[in-house]
Amino acid sequence: MKTIFVTALLAFGLSMNAQVKKNVTEETTTTKVTVDNGEEKKQIVKTDRTQSTQDIELKDAESKKLNKDVKETPVKVTKSSTISGDGIATQKLGETTYYSMNGRNYMFVSDKSGYKISTPENLDYGVLRKTSNNNYIYKTDERTSFGYFDGNGNFVVETYNNDTDGVTVETYKLIKK
Repeated sequence: MKTIFVTALLAFGLSMNAQVKKNVTEETTTTKVTVDNGEEKKQIVKTDRTQSTQDIELKDAESKKLNKDVKETPVKVTKSSTISGDGIATQKLGETTYYSMNGRNYMFVSDKSGYKISTPENLDYGVLRKTSNNNYIYKTDERTSFGYFDGNGNFVVETYNNDTDGVTVETYKLIKK
């Protein structure tokens, strides 16, 4: 009985492990700067990390064909930076995720309270602040709305419209590479 239980547990664990199919690419760049203020030299180290994650899915997963084509899936690109050095505690500078909506690109940079939203034209486009139920308050110069991340990593904003007495929905799509 014990052998059957261990075999079933092992088979279940292997099948769960086999379901995780991701393509992950990671690049790390380290920059070292030495600062000499006339009295002492201090070294500052900045580390930039870029990670691209993509789920791997097959186009015809149920077929009995041996060589199967891979379905194109979105790529989530995140960037993070840390800074450290002599007399400086290691600090995380923020993680950046890239989105697009209506032909414009946006950067969501994590901070201590949620995210800061930037565009190439406006570094202070807006902010996202996390609520107690894992949703976000979306605040820009024009409006304050409600938002959340969907299952695909896209950010969905829902705004009440006084004129139509309805809700408008906008979606920031993860940028695909």
